[in-house]
Amino acid sequence: MTQSSATLQRIAVEHDGAIATVTLARPEVRNAFDDLTIVELTGAFRALSDDAHVRAIVLAAQGPAFCAGADLGYMQRMAHFSDAENRADALGLATMLNTIYTCAKPVIARVQGDAYAGGMGLVAAADIAIAVDSAQFCLSEARLGLLPATIAPYVIRAIGERAARRYFVSAERFDAAEALRLGLVHELTTADALDAVVERVAKAIAGNGPQAVIECKRLVGDVAGQSIDSKLMLDTADRIARVRGSEEGRAGIGSFLQKSSPPWAER
Repeated sequence: MTQSSATLQRIAVEHDGAIATVTLARPEVRNAFDDLTIVELTGAFRALSDDAHVRAIVLAAQGPAFCAGADLGYMQRMAHFSDAENRADALGLATMLNTIYTCAKPVIARVQGDAYAGGMGLVAAADIAIAVDSAQFCLSEARLGLLPATIAPYVIRAIGERAARRYFVSAERFDAAEALRLGLVHELTTADALDAVVERVAKAIAGNGPQAVIECKRLVGDVAGQSIDSKLMLDTADRIARVRGSEEGRAGIGSFLQKSSPPWAER
């Protein structure tokens, strides 16, 4: 069962028109997450994914750091877990990351500070990442004798296998410029301009056809890495034919030809 915003302890969820913001709300521990954070994030993104009024989701954080990974107290408790408890806990984290990654609505990571370990997983699981130019990044797990297993699918997709081989095993910190070069983040900005840049991107998404945006995100996930063969050609042709014939597709084309605003822009 998804908790209401009034009962959330680790995060905050706010709505501004068609844009929802999920905020990590533990600045005193650099927004490090524990088992309750994982539960709350999973529930929030599931609910927002299903909310027809939401067009885009911003994943933000309070304080100077975006997310420092796992909370120390949480890690101390994990040290005493049984094998079954450890597996269940790790699956919970994996499920949270996948819930963000597969959310029907585009997710924009607003990275206002450092992102370490699991925090990098959150950035990589988002569809779009916008960071301040002073942010630092680190896959620090190996320093603790651990490995970034549950975040690996998303980080490797974001930065590529070659870079992952280096940063997984070295646990070196790298700056925002390197994060941009690697593809972990899409855009860098100053702290003063961060909100304006995030708002610009979120509003651009919210101004598009709601169902088309959902289909576009699904299209990337389904097509990436596939061989360009007759099967893929038929699949993509089927997708565009289906969307052209949909109510939203017909309305969008009609509005364009008539030089009028599409119906979703008036909501």
